[in-house]
Amino acid sequence: MKSIDINDFIASENLNLKNAPTHIDLGATNKEAKRALKPIRKELAAWQDKLYAHGKYSVLVCLQGMDTAGKDSLIREVFQGFNSRGVVVHSFKTPSKNELKHDYLWRHYKSLPERGKFGIFNRTHYENVLVTRVHPEYILNENLPQINSVKDITPKFWEKRFAEINSFEQTLVQNGTLIFKFFLHLSKEEQKNRLLRRLHKPEKNWKFSPGDIEERKLWDNYQDCYQEAIQKTSTPVAPWYIIPADNKKYARYLVAKILFERLTTFKDVKEPMLPLDIKSELTNYIKELEQETN
Repeated sequence: MKSIDINDFIASENLNLKNAPTHIDLGATNKEAKRALKPIRKELAAWQDKLYAHGKYSVLVCLQGMDTAGKDSLIREVFQGFNSRGVVVHSFKTPSKNELKHDYLWRHYKSLPERGKFGIFNRTHYENVLVTRVHPEYILNENLPQINSVKDITPKFWEKRFAEINSFEQTLVQNGTLIFKFFLHLSKEEQKNRLLRRLHKPEKNWKFSPGDIEERKLWDNYQDCYQEAIQKTSTPVAPWYIIPADNKKYARYLVAKILFERLTTFKDVKEPMLPLDIKSELTNYIKELEQETN
């Protein structure tokens, strides 16, 4: 595998998605990339155990991308070695009637990871400035004051949401949540190929929805909205990472490597020490157990 600098994947305020690569040459075959993921995955799982024992931080991993970008399989492959008690995955679909009776961040607040745990958002609070921006009529379902028609949804409305999201994330970070935001950057051609595979393989048909084709027609709209959202919300405390996603195995490796390199900079995350009165008696506890008879 070629050496990479994870800082190269951080989004800048001048991000232009049309010029951002959807493929990267890591100098490895798919098999080699899969093998390279294994030791990082093992190290991440070990760090998660320390996080759980330490109990003062939580980790929030946010995954965004166009349909077929590989979010589900990335979660499965990168986090498969984690202790199940220390990681929770949430996939945010269309808001329910109850969720629409609250502010748009409410359901995301409810799903945040506890201290000591990883939370993975498969699609995230950013849907509220992406899907709803491409389809502004969805905002009307939120029954907001002063928003009576699509015409009332002005550019200032979206600027306010970007500011609210930045404030939301800033508050989380100040209270011990480590935030990682990954945009899986897929090319339109690769999405076409993946949709065709879903259609050609009977065992994959269940993943397909006619809505996938309709949303694909709005590709450019989505790219514009993603670009602005990322530009406005990639901050020092919660930066966006742009992950070339045309090769799934490369994308998984990159996400795992970024997570591991960043997380291991938190040197205070370690298992708590035993109280001295218990530690001083360890030899006696061992002896008692070894001499135990049934």
